[in-house]
Amino acid sequence: MTNAAYRRSQLESLVEAQGGCRAIPPLLLSADPYFDLAGEEFGRRLLLTTDVTGAEYCLRPDFTLPIVADYIANGAGEPAAFSYLGPIFRQRETGPAEFDQAGIELLAQPDGDIALDQVLTFARAALSLYGITPNVRLGGVGLFEALLAQADMPDAWRPRIRHRFGHTEAMDRLLSRLEQAPDLPRTEQPTRDELVEDVTARMVSAGLSLSDGRSPEEIADRYLEQQALDAAHVPAATLKLLRDFLAIKGDALSALRQIETLAEQHRLFLGPPIKAIRRHLDDLGEARVTFDASFSPRLDYYTGIVFEMRGQGGTVLVSGGQYDRLLERLGATAPIAASGCALWVDRMEAEWPK
Repeated sequence: MTNAAYRRSQLESLVEAQGGCRAIPPLLLSADPYFDLAGEEFGRRLLLTTDVTGAEYCLRPDFTLPIVADYIANGAGEPAAFSYLGPIFRQRETGPAEFDQAGIELLAQPDGDIALDQVLTFARAALSLYGITPNVRLGGVGLFEALLAQADMPDAWRPRIRHRFGHTEAMDRLLSRLEQAPDLPRTEQPTRDELVEDVTARMVSAGLSLSDGRSPEEIADRYLEQQALDAAHVPAATLKLLRDFLAIKGDALSALRQIETLAEQHRLFLGPPIKAIRRHLDDLGEARVTFDASFSPRLDYYTGIVFEMRGQGGTVLVSGGQYDRLLERLGATAPIAASGCALWVDRMEAEWPK
């Protein structure tokens, strides 16, 4: 047996040793959930086809979504553990569009912290099979959400700022816009009914259809929403707090101390999420661990702690974390805790010392 085959057999054994169910989702999946959850940026990487009705399908681009969807379809609620190792299909700038991923998904576990411990332990064990001591980057989605909930700002802006968390450039543009917005007194606005009547009259006068495209009601609602946002001023001190928090990055313990200092200065209660991050540092062994306050996957269903493990060249080898909101987004009727990670097998094999 070659070294590559031996390492692959060890990885196979590690995946099987996680217990629970070995998941093998179909190769052909509906594309709609991926567009709904991950947006057009991820959608451009799908390998798509259509059936005779025009419905779009894609070759399996990941394991997490079909595993979770099947779990919900079969009656979500009971604790479940899934592991996997097999091909996925995504368009990439370099390299083949078909490659292998391995991973685990732990759903509805009684203790979310213990579940994340298992995920981190599995990831480290997999990397050790390839002689890799990773550089780990941690992020705190729950930590940022706790800060956002307590920060002094109009409620209308909280979801919009949260939506940009993890999108560094988009967040910077939004904060810059808010920093430049004048604090003007709000002028009296027309009522919704008045706006709908006015928009309807203008559309009819211009010969535009009232049914094709956006309706007068939708146009009026969007206008009133934008006017409300423009009038909702975010204090300069809050914008500085957000800038200062998002700029914190470095050695995990040092970064967390900086956040504690910032929280004390602004009288924010961030103890529980900080404590949770500190607790999981012990699961990462000898790895070099940094904490990046601005880091989050570009998917809003992630919660709690998120992480990446990189090789010596900076390539992401493992990514994962807690994603408690995904199951509700896919149809679960109650919150269900979830943790998991995905390993890029081809990248791990490329890190093996030559």
